[in-house]
Amino acid sequence: MFVEDFEIELLRILEDDARVSYDELSERLGVDIETVKKTIKKLEESGVILKYKTIVNWEKIEEDYVYAIINLKVSLSREKGYDDIAKRIAKFPEVHAVRLVSGEADFQVVIKGRSLKDVAFFVAEKISTIPEVRDTITHFVLRTYKEEGVTLFADEEDRRLAFVP
Repeated sequence: MFVEDFEIELLRILEDDARVSYDELSERLGVDIETVKKTIKKLEESGVILKYKTIVNWEKIEEDYVYAIINLKVSLSREKGYDDIAKRIAKFPEVHAVRLVSGEADFQVVIKGRSLKDVAFFVAEKISTIPEVRDTITHFVLRTYKEEGVTLFADEEDRRLAFVP
């Protein structure tokens, strides 16, 4: 899909802050508001803009979730390739990301659960039962410091004791 320079700039602005008004976008891009509206609609309909999303720091409201990163090794066959396996895994609502990666694992899967038990159940009952999955290694996220380019700990005071060698 061919996009114009101002469309690239529009996408960069919206990627940083999807709440920017049409008026501000028009001013920053040097085009009229109607052009901004039509361009956004075109980008949404063509699948370039997939979703508008809010990043929530759940720790601030003491809402507990458990995130895990699962590394998967899979077996391929003539009938089932990486894309087929990824599509199957992506259908689970617990899954936030599925990535084909280089290195020891084939896939990296990021999931969100309400507890360690939920995550363990998901891995044992849903992921491990996929015939092509040969091996899983689960890493639990202990704390998130930055998410989608947003720093989550900037206003906290440092409570560590001073270290003197």
